[in-house]
Amino acid sequence: MRQLVWMTAAAVMAAVAAAPAALGDEGMWLYTAFPKAEVAKKHGVRVSDEFLRQMQMSAVRFNSGGTGSFVSADGLVFTNHHVGADCIQKLGTPGDDLMKNGFLAGTGAAERGCPDLELNVLAAIEDVTGQVKEAGAGSEAPAEANRLRKAAMSEIEKACNASTGLRCDVVTLYSGAQYHLYKYKKYTDIRLVFAPEFDIAFFGGDPENFTYPRYDLDIAFFRAYENGKPARVESYFKWSKTGAREGELVFVPGNPGTTGRLQTVTELEFQRDTAFPLTLRRMESLINTLQGYMSQSEENQRVGSDNLFGQQNSFKAISGFNRGLNDAKLMTKKRADEQDLRKRIAADEAQREKFGKLWDELATAYGSYRGYYASYALLESGATRGSALLALARGIVRYAEQTRKPNAERLREYAETALPAREQAMYSPAPITPPMEIAVLADYFAFMAKELGGADPLVVKILDGKTPREAAETYVNSSRIMEIAERKRLAADAAAVAESGDGMIRLARMIDGPALEVRKKYEDEVESVVTRASAQIAQARFELSGGTEYPDATFTPRVAFGPVKGYINDQGRKVAWATTFSGLWPKGTGKAPYVIPASWLKAKPKLRPSTAFNFVSTADTHGGNSGSATLNPKGEVVGILFDGNIEGLPNRFVYSDEQARSVHVASQGIAEALKFVYGADKLLKELGLD
Repeated sequence: MRQLVWMTAAAVMAAVAAAPAALGDEGMWLYTAFPKAEVAKKHGVRVSDEFLRQMQMSAVRFNSGGTGSFVSADGLVFTNHHVGADCIQKLGTPGDDLMKNGFLAGTGAAERGCPDLELNVLAAIEDVTGQVKEAGAGSEAPAEANRLRKAAMSEIEKACNASTGLRCDVVTLYSGAQYHLYKYKKYTDIRLVFAPEFDIAFFGGDPENFTYPRYDLDIAFFRAYENGKPARVESYFKWSKTGAREGELVFVPGNPGTTGRLQTVTELEFQRDTAFPLTLRRMESLINTLQGYMSQSEENQRVGSDNLFGQQNSFKAISGFNRGLNDAKLMTKKRADEQDLRKRIAADEAQREKFGKLWDELATAYGSYRGYYASYALLESGATRGSALLALARGIVRYAEQTRKPNAERLREYAETALPAREQAMYSPAPITPPMEIAVLADYFAFMAKELGGADPLVVKILDGKTPREAAETYVNSSRIMEIAERKRLAADAAAVAESGDGMIRLARMIDGPALEVRKKYEDEVESVVTRASAQIAQARFELSGGTEYPDATFTPRVAFGPVKGYINDQGRKVAWATTFSGLWPKGTGKAPYVIPASWLKAKPKLRPSTAFNFVSTADTHGGNSGSATLNPKGEVVGILFDGNIEGLPNRFVYSDEQARSVHVASQGIAEALKFVYGADKLLKELGLD
């Protein structure tokens, strides 16, 4: 029987508008369900449909992970340095280290093209819940229903792409209770315009990551091109003439990564006890390996910096998430909320019959998952961590095999509409550094042997009697897939892949069989149950709450809001809403990670000590929001989000604005740095700040 169709977007909006003023500034809101009435009531700011549309059409998604925004009619894109770091790193050379020295294109011709970057702009949203759910309604078996829903999603995307020419993604919301078709205009010719030196973009380094106060110019500018010319865009954000102000309401349109606020206690306990600890052990091992590799030479330092930053950033974030799940107060709240929901369901016979057994089903699924999670994480979901070469090899092996299948039978990431982005990454001319690949793969093999056991059949097969280092050298040194022509030859011919003696292709084939086997087990036994049970739990929660909840983040467009506001820290001291240039200079020691670049020291007399540099707000942001423009109620840029404080990491599960803050670079500090430190007059003129 066909499942109940989830609330329409209009119904959700109506429910939110009618809800009592109890939401605070919490929420990563869909454009189709923004709480306009709540914002007007609490902050006295009326959010128009036109403003929402402007945010939707001006914000862009960096498919490398992050957000940006159009800030001129000529396709100028504003984002974080760390969001654009992958491109910045790849454009550098041993004699031209753009990460270390920064970059400014004096002319359009000097703008440098990124080898494999794609930007997406959300053009339209369509509710396809009925189509997806109906596809899975014909099967009582959760695993088969899950496959049928995925097949339907791929076919919906294919039809959308054929009729519109846009990138089309079916987005799962409320754990599968609702499905939206997001239609994106994509840009694949992206060029670097400006990036500051790494030392000021990430001043304070890993010790000050996820902290506040901060003194970072974590910004970069790129430009989208079409047909070899700067893209002409109709919607973009204008720069504020006054900048950020204390107490002002700000809006943050972006693409938050993943949150777990609607997850059950069973799911949270699984992450706390099983998933996060393994991930942290894996990252810690890789970080130590990268640091050892980078200590060997200045060139190793250059090529490894972006990889290390990514691993350290993720390690610190997940450590913060896990601290939240180990906090008795947070988990007590989650258990109490869940128990209250279950009691309310149990009190109604119809609700009890419909929803009462869902938690037991989840507990059974996750109980089984604990037994093979290490295999899933190491062979499938996290196998390529830190290794560009293994990611390429796996991509080639799977591309050759998956593209032989009908679209509806492929892995979701190889559906027809996903292939252009995958091909762009697979055939990227970005440099690959074999010595770093050997170090990373050796660490992977050693970690796999430790976690799965040295007698594990796959570990034995991979090592083949060698040490992890020797095995890594064998696979990397006998591979030709650094050559783009070889990648294309193999990807086009599944037989050639199957017969290939290429070291990395052989390694990818060894891993792929067990990886796909454990992936199928996960999808059939866990994902299918979670999709059905969690969606119905979300439905029960909505029915009982009146529809006031937003979906968990999915790295898709959302809007957050909140005032610019300081806080009281754990020591009882007031933390001001903003830092200023005056606070930067005393922190400079001349040694990493507290090196103030020479360009800044030279410009110091010109920079006003009182100019706001970084600031905080209560806006509810997370993960992929990095690079989101920070807007005042007029829709003007007053900053850019680049981080959150350590107190805000548990917000992944429960929102709080007591101490948790989003951290932004102030627009007035950016403008002053562009003018006096970098002499970026052409860029300032384009921003309307000349």
